[in-house]
Amino acid sequence: MNHTVNPPVVFKNARMVLPDEVQAGSLSVEAGRIAGFGASNSSLPQAIDLEGDYLMPGFIEVHTDNFERHLMPRPKVQWAEMPALLAHDAEIAAAGITTVFDALGVGDADHESLRGTAWDAVLQTLDACTTENVLRADHHLHVRCELPAHNTIDLFQPFHGHQRLSLISLMDHTPGQRQWENIEHARIYYTGKKGWSQEKFEHQVAHAERLQAQYAEPHRDYFVDYCREHGIALASHDDTTVAHVEQAHAEGASLSEFPTTMAAARAAREHGLLTVMGGPNVVRGGSHSGNVAAADLARHGLLDILSSDYVPGSLLSAVLRLVADEILSLPEAVAIVSRNPARATGLDDRGAIEPGLRADLVQVRVVNMPNGLRHGVVRAVWREGQRVL
Repeated sequence: MNHTVNPPVVFKNARMVLPDEVQAGSLSVEAGRIAGFGASNSSLPQAIDLEGDYLMPGFIEVHTDNFERHLMPRPKVQWAEMPALLAHDAEIAAAGITTVFDALGVGDADHESLRGTAWDAVLQTLDACTTENVLRADHHLHVRCELPAHNTIDLFQPFHGHQRLSLISLMDHTPGQRQWENIEHARIYYTGKKGWSQEKFEHQVAHAERLQAQYAEPHRDYFVDYCREHGIALASHDDTTVAHVEQAHAEGASLSEFPTTMAAARAAREHGLLTVMGGPNVVRGGSHSGNVAAADLARHGLLDILSSDYVPGSLLSAVLRLVADEILSLPEAVAIVSRNPARATGLDDRGAIEPGLRADLVQVRVVNMPNGLRHGVVRAVWREGQRVL
């Protein structure tokens, strides 16, 4: 819902979360950009009164499975593209996310799964809805490539040269390594969530190992070369060992998504890769796969970016959790969902409350609950100075 003309907007009675401090006062927006801010309160009658709520930069989401969840709300049930996109977009905006990298997976032997089917209709719908200005968030594409799948390169073709493609991540979910280094955690996941029998699990593990041996390396070479040739940001996924990180660094990766061990996260920092962890990991107090806790990485200064992963609202919840646990200050915690992901993906026009940047803004009220917990409520969202929620 981004229109060509954005009228001037003034906010007052705001607690603005700036890069290094929280400042009370007013903020002005002109032509969709932050014009300035200060400690004094505006006396303009048309100024928007935030009633002492926080004003944060719009969140930037680099890896969310939420669109896929709306496209297939139940196993084997595919939903129509436009209703799925609009529902996903509304949920994203309601979570305070103004820029989203829709993570769409390619590569799966199951032709009834989303990642085993073509994405042409989805991309056409995304383009059409953007042209018609009906989307609240600014949508980009993050293609997740399952390296051991035989059809990964073929299913990638609709994304080839697409103007929204900004990020590619390399995945390998073969049980027994990376995310599923503990085979029993993989067994619990697939027999529980996927409903596999023990016999099917054992069969699929053996089959996955054969596929990995045949396809993972040539597919990896293909996508590494593609990113180099087209200037696309590259991310590794589920790095477990120092060797995984060293390989990703040699291939030109700039992001290490969801490293599973402290050693991998330390290696990522040493090699200049930014570490991405999941908001749900912070909120739940640990990884659902039994891997390293995101909060522990934050305590050691190794957490650069938070992704909402499979729960859009987890970004704000995780920010407040890190502050409540005295791991990060509020400006530091907000930066890992705004400024840091903006810089990591080359979006230098947004990500902070600074003059000249896009007025992508989120009004947040923090509510104290009877159990002592503090929860954030997104009350309003603006993209380029226009209210979209």
